[in-house]
Order: sequence, then structure tokens, then C-alpha cells
Amino acid sequence: QVQLVESGGGLVQAGGSQRLSCAASGLTLSSYFMGWFRQAPGKEREFVATILGSGGVTLYADSVKGRFTISRDNAKNTVYLQMNSLKPDDTAVYYCAAGRSGYYRGQKSYNYWGQGTQVTVSS
Repeated sequence: QVQLVESGGGLVQAGGSQRLSCAASGLTLSSYFMGWFRQAPGKEREFVATILGSGGVTLYADSVKGRFTISRDNAKNTVYLQMNSLKPDDTAVYYCAAGRSGYYRGQKSYNYWGQGTQVTVSS
């Protein structure tokens, strides 16, 4: 059974940093591209970042480019999202997801999803 478990969310002040982790079980992480998505209150879930299986290629939403960094440790079956210079607009539930094929930014390309972790950025 595949499980993705996010952790590291919480309350942080604007300008601060936070690192999210996504621990995967039941799958070989290196065979998947891994993504982070987020959903703010009253808004649709949106793409944040993705990293390919080898870890050599990363893509980011324009809204987080230069502030967030996605990385992976295939040996630990874990994906990370380092978030710096956080803004109140970054407040959302953050989800990690695993996909095998398709458009990296598209939610339908991802086969497995975690339950999400809340990140709240106070002004």
C-alpha cells in the first residue's frame, strides 16, 4: 500500500522559513516524479514544484520561484520543500504527490497523494 505522509507544517511569521518533508512508503521513489501542491482557503489546489526521479530537474510555479526549493533523497524515500521568505499568501495546506507520466504541473498526472500539512504564515 502506497503512503505519502507530509510533515513540517505549522505557524511561521512572514519572512521566515520552513521545511516540509514527505515520507513515501510502498513505492520506489526514484521511479516517480514528485510534486508539491497547495490549497489556500476558498481556492483551488495549485501546483507549487516538482522534481524528476533523478533529482536533476526541478520546476516551480512563478509565485514561489527563487524562494522555494524542492529536493529528494531517494535513499530515504523522502522529498522536501524548503520554503524561504514566506509570505501570508503562502498560507495553505501543502500536499505532496507522486506521478509516473504526464504533464508535471497537472494534478491528473499524479497517482498518489498525501493528506496534506497546514502552513500558516502570519503577517
